[in-house]
Amino acid sequence: MDDSSMDQYIQQGIYGTLETKKDERRLFLGSIRERVIIALTIGQVRRKAVYKEVEQALNSNKEAKLLLNGQMNYGDFSKYIQLANKSGNDFTIVSDSFHPLLGLVLAAPTAVDKDKIYIEDEIFRKSQLSNKK
Repeated sequence: MDDSSMDQYIQQGIYGTLETKKDERRLFLGSIRERVIIALTIGQVRRKAVYKEVEQALNSNKEAKLLLNGQMNYGDFSKYIQLANKSGNDFTIVSDSFHPLLGLVLAAPTAVDKDKIYIEDEIFRKSQLSNKK
């Protein structure tokens, strides 16, 4: 092992493995923007009714994974877990770090580069995210 490899090995031991696009991964519940099919804010997930757009996206993207914000109450997103189970999509409740804006992300295993990933309704426009898109 040369010196640079040894140094990299030590750095990873101290600080953990290198992670690309940390801010993006923090926002998109562990995924990156280019893989996002659809995303909802926390307020949108808390809405009583499910978004038909999410249901359609789950049904037409069977390989995609549903990521849910574990900082929320289970009751807020259980309706989306039921949809994921019904459509055969995997899901993960992400609770390993702080995710203040998004409550749900449907992410593909590879890049899809969709231009429009948010449902821009009244709830979205009231969120802090509407200024960041």
